Amino acid sequence: MMRRTERSKQIFAIRLSLAVGLLMLAGKWYAYAITGSSAILSDAAESVVHVLAVLFAAFSMWLSYQPPDASHPYGHGKISYFSAGIEGALIIIAAFFIIYDAIRKLLGTIVLTNLDTGMYLVVAALVINLFLGVYLLSKGKKTHSLILVANAKHVLTDSWTSFGVVIGLALASWTGWLPFDPLVAIVVALNIVWSGGKLIRQSVGGLMDEGNPELEKLIRNTLDNETAHRNLRYHELRYRQGGDGLWVEFHLLFPRGTLLERAHQDATEIEMVLTDTLPRVARIVSHLEPLEEHERTHTQQLRH
Repeated sequence: MMRRTERSKQIFAIRLSLAVGLLMLAGKWYAYAITGSSAILSDAAESVVHVLAVLFAAFSMWLSYQPPDASHPYGHGKISYFSAGIEGALIIIAAFFIIYDAIRKLLGTIVLTNLDTGMYLVVAALVINLFLGVYLLSKGKKTHSLILVANAKHVLTDSWTSFGVVIGLALASWTGWLPFDPLVAIVVALNIVWSGGKLIRQSVGGLMDEGNPELEKLIRNTLDNETAHRNLRYHELRYRQGGDGLWVEFHLLFPRGTLLERAHQDATEIEMVLTDTLPRVARIVSHLEPLEEHERTHTQQLRH
């Protein structure tokens, strides 16, 4: 269901994310080792989670490309929602670890060293992740990949984490009041919890086939226009998002006596227009019914 060019762009983007993630992981842990900063530790912990999440995202992307089979007749695209949910859960786990370490530092002795070097490393990570996040978000939206969008949001969250770390280190350095460091780490962690929660919410919505009002409006407007000038009607519209594509089903109602060839041609033309209109690759399934009989037929089906 996915175009080959979109697939190649997604693969390149996820590989780039993994490579940058490993680079950030090494740099941030080195910065924590030389400073002992809780804020930098929060950033480093976020990078650990990011690398794990990207690895799972890469696996999820590979699995989503696999064609439908006997055990998964609708394909494997739903794995993208699992990927987003797991990434959100990992983000939240990292946030709680950050809060725990920050509170431990507040209740104990705070020792910070080499703050200038640590800040330079974190600023470099911030800039790199900002560009990477914008790139991933753009590619994810253009190729309709929830996996890339979730990964992009995680990278951008990492950028906000780094920004908060820089503020905390700068305040601690300028004022000499070291508790600024763990306090900023806690604030950053709470923001991470919010971001992770939104990813989990999106994951649950996708797995439960939650409706999309904007998408449904686009489908209905298209069907209204196409059936109106053909003097047809439709009902029983359903749609589901599979991560990498859409499934749309509806019933077309034809007047009694319509030739099968004519009905099939009209249905095919409507499906083609709908496919061209939708923003994502879609599989359209239409069911042909006689207009005069459909109410009696559906009433009987409900009784049984």
